[in-house]
This record gives sequence, structure tokens and C-alpha cells, in this order.
Amino acid sequence: MSPTATATITPQDAPTTMLDDFLIRAALAGIGLTLATGPLGSFVVWRRMAYFGDATSHAAILGVALAFGFGLPLYAGTLVVALAMALTVAALSGRGHAMDTVLGVLAHAALAFGLVAASFISGLRVDLTAFLFGDILAVSRTDLAVVWGGSAVVAVLLIWRWQELLTATVNEELAQASGQDPLRARLVLTLALALTVAVAIKIVGALLIAALLIIPAAAARQLARGPESMALAATAIGATSVLGGLQASLNFDTPAGPSIVVVAALIFVLSLGVKRRG
Repeated sequence: MSPTATATITPQDAPTTMLDDFLIRAALAGIGLTLATGPLGSFVVWRRMAYFGDATSHAAILGVALAFGFGLPLYAGTLVVALAMALTVAALSGRGHAMDTVLGVLAHAALAFGLVAASFISGLRVDLTAFLFGDILAVSRTDLAVVWGGSAVVAVLLIWRWQELLTATVNEELAQASGQDPLRARLVLTLALALTVAVAIKIVGALLIAALLIIPAAAARQLARGPESMALAATAIGATSVLGGLQASLNFDTPAGPSIVVVAALIFVLSLGVKRRG
């Protein structure tokens, strides 16, 4: 199976042992990713940074093209460009620009530049459009190590700065009065988001990263009573979405990445009903 082709699970294509092997890797990769997207997605929802995630994930396609063009590791090229985009957006956000317009220009321009740049790379046999939706079924053991390592770094970073991030999210003036630096909190989230996008691009793709960040956190917000419980619930909902999406892909022969997001969306709809009854 090509590592860049959008795939669906078809039991007839491989023996049971092989099927179990790549399914286990896919499940482990997805669950590992939710260790970062759960708590980070909670901050994205609290701070209304959904646009930020979209811009960073779209820019990651340009990073993929540059990585192939210059012979760099895929994750390194993606991380550099995602971080550059995140820092650019963070810098512009404090200067009074019309952020919806600026982000629309940056996100779509970076995505288009990435796809166009790929056409100028001679001998490139990779279709970058596959990175728009990812291919969780083609995850290798090396990818697993990168995903779990990157997610662990993000999780540790957020736990380390948890109280500072919470205070700055609730009230930046209160954070300053407490001797904290809101700019540093914004930078921590920027770095965490760029790293998450870099490790997630191959698994769920640029167009689905923001969905995996936002939807589980939005569903958890309907159910949780505090910040910590929301972060944990978002992680649990993300992991459930991964397992449910893979099972749905196996049963109905549908694309795995989008199936995961569909399950997450269904959980969000159910969470709205739970809140109404509460």
C-alpha cells in the first residue's frame, strides 16, 4: 500500500494477520495523536483559535512539498513551515489586522503554493493531494514513534504551563497582574499547534487536522464541568472517534480519515442532546 494514497479498509485485500497488523498501527497512531489534540483542542476552543489551526494545517502542504524538493525528512519540512505560519499569524494577530481576511489569504495561498511547487519537482512520484486527507492505514512503525514522541512533547509542554495557559486564556490582564506573560502563553500554544500539525499531516491530512482538534473538544465542552475534565474528555472522545472511525471504515469500506471525523461529529451531536436533558 502506498504511504500517500488515500485508503479504505478492505478485508479481502490481505490476510487476517496483515489486516490486524496495520489496523493496530493505525489505532495506536490515532490514539497517540489524541494525547496532543485533546488538551490542545480545548485551548483552541476556549481561545477561539479555530482559524489559527486551519491556517497552520493548510500551510503544512507547502512544508511537504519543500521536504520532498530539498530531500528533507517529511516531518522536519512540515514542522518548519507550520511553525513559520503559526508565528506569522500570531504576530499579525496583535497588530489590528482583519484576521479573517489575512488568514484566508495566507492559508489558501500556502496550500496553492505547495501544490504548484510540487509540479516543478522533477521525478516526484508523490501526489500531494493525498496529504489533504492523510492515510492513517499506511502508518509505519517509524511514523508511530514520531507521532507518540511529538504528542508526548506537546502534552508535557501543556501540562508544564497549564496554569499559566489557563490564566491567560481566561483574562490576559489578570495574567499580567499575576506576573505572567500572556505573550509567552500564546507562543507555547503556537509551538504546540505547529508540532501537532507536523505529526498529524500524514495521518489525518491537512483538511482534517482542524476537525480532530475542534470537534472532540467541542463535544467535551458540553459534558465537562472544568478545564481539566474537558481536556481529558476531549482526549477520550478523540480516541473513541479513532477506534469508531476505523471500525466504520472496515465495515462500510469508507476512507478511514474522514470516517474518524464523521464519528467525532456524531458524538458532538449526541453531546448536544445530553446537555439539553441535563
